[in-house]
Amino acid sequence: MARSHLIAYRNYMPVMETIELWLRGGLFLSLLLLLLLAESLWPRRGREQKRLTRWRTNFGISILNTIAIKLMGPITAIACAVYASSQQWGLLNQFGLPYWADFILAVLILDLMIYAQHVATHKIPILWKLHKVHHADRDFDTSTALRFHTIEIVLSMLYKCALVFLIGPAAFAVLIFEVLLNSSAMFNHANLRLPQWFDRILRIIVVTPDMHRVHHSVHADETNSNYGFFLPWWDWVFKTYTQQPKDGHADMTIGLPQYQTEQPAKFLWTLKLPFQ
Repeated sequence: MARSHLIAYRNYMPVMETIELWLRGGLFLSLLLLLLLAESLWPRRGREQKRLTRWRTNFGISILNTIAIKLMGPITAIACAVYASSQQWGLLNQFGLPYWADFILAVLILDLMIYAQHVATHKIPILWKLHKVHHADRDFDTSTALRFHTIEIVLSMLYKCALVFLIGPAAFAVLIFEVLLNSSAMFNHANLRLPQWFDRILRIIVVTPDMHRVHHSVHADETNSNYGFFLPWWDWVFKTYTQQPKDGHADMTIGLPQYQTEQPAKFLWTLKLPFQ
């Protein structure tokens, strides 16, 4: 790296880290508490397992994942975006587009690539072994959005870093996308009852809880649909959209058919699941 680029990288990274801490961290905690309260007041469906038992596992995995990402040091999507910008790497850095156009394209492309990643975790057996940790949860609430195996989280971060080097988005666009992705994942996993008319309007622009809940059905055809995390459009374009579950939201069975036991609520069992 040229000395001037190295200086720019070192000067810019602390700024981005501070913004990420307060914006992403603060919004995450605020939205998490708000959704936990909302789904307690207006639940969409009853629970299959004890809430506190599941929460210990799901939040425990989230803490473990946070530690793993911290141990990766500078290998994060935002840090890679800062580095790529300093080197003028990536497609978007070659076109000289206005910042607003660059920003919108970056968010759209990143969301499409996350959709593609999600499809891959269902279609590629070795990735499914990891991803089924998320799907084994027998209940569907905000904590489910945090339930991903640590190895999957690390691989996902490496995938996003590779995307950033290829696409060349601005670091702030990557930060906003990460905030949107995390926030929408918590929202669309919420056990939250929304008015049907509001859900129909809202799912035009963002994945709603009723839309994503279908993806957590025990029926394979429903599990292999509604892959979107933030934008619902890719499911429409690639014909992976299912409007409603065949058993109805109140009566549908959540999770995986072979794990309809008490085991998915246990922390160590969940971490060992991919290797069983």
